[in-house]
Amino acid sequence: MKIKHCFTAAKQSGKKLFIPYITCGDPDLSTTEELIKSLVSIGADMIELGVPFSDPLADGVTNQMSAERALKKRVSLSDCIALVKKLRHDSCEIPIILFSYFNPILNLGIEHFASQAEDAGIDGVLVVDLPIEEAEEFNAVLAAKNLSSIFLISPTTCLDRINKSAHMTTGFLYYVSRTGTTGTQACLSATLNDELKALRSSTDLPIAVGFGISTPTQAASVSQFADAVIVGSALVKILENTNVSEAKQQFIQTAKEFAVAIKNV
Repeated sequence: MKIKHCFTAAKQSGKKLFIPYITCGDPDLSTTEELIKSLVSIGADMIELGVPFSDPLADGVTNQMSAERALKKRVSLSDCIALVKKLRHDSCEIPIILFSYFNPILNLGIEHFASQAEDAGIDGVLVVDLPIEEAEEFNAVLAAKNLSSIFLISPTTCLDRINKSAHMTTGFLYYVSRTGTTGTQACLSATLNDELKALRSSTDLPIAVGFGISTPTQAASVSQFADAVIVGSALVKILENTNVSEAKQQFIQTAKEFAVAIKNV
């Protein structure tokens, strides 16, 4: 699987991965496509593509509003899958992960979703609100279609659930850098590095850290102990005051410059 290979290659070279998150279809699908290509051009290692959902409980205001803008354009899970397929036809080869809630997948049909995702070239799936106790059947469907499963671990996750999540994960563990929702933050938790060290003692899986990483300094700090840094809200926030019809290329350039600063820590 490409995700596992990506982490293995990075470890051998002493590199830490940069994984930007963007909401698919915010403000429109063509901008998402251009932004992904731009992020790939500056060396993003994977893309986490958010599926817009009407009740994104794990997301803070920035990502909630981003999802709302995409939903106003009627962007669906099927549109997200189709966009990845288009990118693959345009020779975009880096791993792409879908970040979704379970309802859109269930609405599309689990088997149908997995088949469509495999055909499009999606590499992994993270379902934010699917608890591990109910994920076995879904995981089996993903595995049959060569799709990696990714699970969230938070600072309050007990050891038993960490072990269960690690057992079921075939991609990487996504460690939430703080309790609560996504969103930029002025500083990281003072205990984050200790938390990551403790997690390392429980699993050999790659660990990516996200939720709240919003500056190059924060990314540099996290990369000392994590295998990958995920940056979402800070990138999505660039869109908030952008009139894409008037300043699309300016937005792409601003997002690109921000991503370069994170990538080069």
